[in-house]
Amino acid sequence: MSQGTSPAIPGLHHVTAISGPPQDNLDFWVSTLGQRLVKRTVNFDDPGTYHLYYGDRDAAPGSIMTFFPFVDAGHGRAGPGMASAVAYAVPDLDLRMEQLAEAAIDFEGPFERFGERAIALRDPDGLRVELIEGGARDEGFHSVTLWLEEVASTAEVLEAMGYAREDEEHGATGGTGGAEARIRYRSTDPDRGSAVDLMTAQARSIGRSGAGTIHHVAFRARDREEQLAWRARLAAAGHQVTPVIDRQYFDAIYFRTPGGVLFEIATDPPGFAVDEDPAHLGAALKLPEKYEAHRARIEQVLPQIRVPS
Repeated sequence: MSQGTSPAIPGLHHVTAISGPPQDNLDFWVSTLGQRLVKRTVNFDDPGTYHLYYGDRDAAPGSIMTFFPFVDAGHGRAGPGMASAVAYAVPDLDLRMEQLAEAAIDFEGPFERFGERAIALRDPDGLRVELIEGGARDEGFHSVTLWLEEVASTAEVLEAMGYAREDEEHGATGGTGGAEARIRYRSTDPDRGSAVDLMTAQARSIGRSGAGTIHHVAFRARDREEQLAWRARLAAAGHQVTPVIDRQYFDAIYFRTPGGVLFEIATDPPGFAVDEDPAHLGAALKLPEKYEAHRARIEQVLPQIRVPS
């Protein structure tokens, strides 16, 4: 699958995970990590469940973490064929460690990975979140880790998307509890969240979807034209790619990599201010038009939530 003359994918658009009760999720991502709730809506395929979006102050692509919170979700477990961790770039790791310590929140580290200092903590459902000292503005994404049985087939997909192998490291900094090998790939046209780590581990684990696990990893397309070009190229290479799906705040296509991880390519536009004033993102429950007639019933079913100040 040749990259041709198309621009490289610049980095991550968003990462979507599964969580338990929504209030616990809100408290951690807003109060502990300092993210902004930029959209509260529903799972477009299951309107009885929230879909919560967190991001930086501008709700910019490359900073968006989203969750499907299920009150009675069973506990999941990361394993080969899954994304196992998401990392944010922070300008001052010492300050973040001090804040976490003052709040009596446990974290692992600091440790060094590829010459960068980092710490790791877990959200209420066990999802591994890493903070890496990278000097990024607004603390957008730094990278995502994919836990794989073998890296070659997924590396080939990344290279076709405009990523290049940057470095390799052996150690035990991925939270698997055993020896690990990690290869870092970075976009050749990098923006926020431009790194993807491919990790293999000696620790035996059978991945299980559930609370605390990542559902899919979404990469950026700057516009619809760019997305359609990627769709055509992926399909020509033999990947089973979905049609374009309207997600209200972006258009999406999905395909599963040979390594088992579900990838999405999402457009930057129209963005999260398409149905809300930018100063008040996340303040109200926003529904796609097909569910508006059922708003009263949906609001009755959804748990009450309070956004921490």
